[in-house]
Amino acid sequence: MKFERFVALGDSCTEGLHDLYPGSKRYRGWADLAAATLAAAEPGLRYANLGVRGRRLDQIIVEQVPTALDLQPDLIALFGGANDVMTRNFRAETVAQRVDAAVRILTKAAPTVAVFTLSDVSSRIPGLLRIRPRIEALNDAIRAAAHNYGARLVDLADEDVTDLRYFGPDRLHLSEAGHRRLAAHLLGGLGVPFDPAWLQPLPGTPLHPGPRAHARWLWQEVLPVAMTRTRNWFVGRSPGDGFTPKQPELLPVLTDEMNQWAPAIPGNV
Repeated sequence: MKFERFVALGDSCTEGLHDLYPGSKRYRGWADLAAATLAAAEPGLRYANLGVRGRRLDQIIVEQVPTALDLQPDLIALFGGANDVMTRNFRAETVAQRVDAAVRILTKAAPTVAVFTLSDVSSRIPGLLRIRPRIEALNDAIRAAAHNYGARLVDLADEDVTDLRYFGPDRLHLSEAGHRRLAAHLLGGLGVPFDPAWLQPLPGTPLHPGPRAHARWLWQEVLPVAMTRTRNWFVGRSPGDGFTPKQPELLPVLTDEMNQWAPAIPGNV
């Protein structure tokens, strides 16, 4: 299957956090990887990435979906919902309505739409067991919307999420290996050949931290984020305020070895 206009929507995962281009401060991520692979088969492919860190589904619907429709893509990939399950006022019914609305609108606009379920972060992050029912509710809503509107489902719920080498220091965002794996799942779901090494198990011993590593992670990663979010909450700021879409226009994708997986024009970081 070949595509000519690919648009990615979502949050920090779509933006590509914790996966930098080699020798650069620009983020790559699963969407850029998928775009480069698609462009190798279809050199005329044009690609836009509307992902913005911190975005919830309601923000994606208001800010990103209209832009995506204007671009008239033949392929849309939506990765969202992680920020919804982390909110204080989470309601499964509200999130399900947002998922349904987003997938319904997008599938009317593009012949191929891919959506993703989430893996269980509580298995690698101590103290987040309360999040598991929220993730399950979100995943149920995503599966239902994909079934109802004919979207391609990339189901990540059963992915092995205990090896921390697939994640960045915060254990929430994917690492380079994690983004490659996610890109492979998307491409496989679209019937597009990809580098099989992206799905091969990582060599060596899986990383499962002990108590000291948990304590260091809490001090270095969790506490600073919690303090920042608390300050932002008091002043009415949301995560991602001030950031713009990574690549808001449809642009060609470079595929030569000198620019491995790099888009033609740098996006925001």
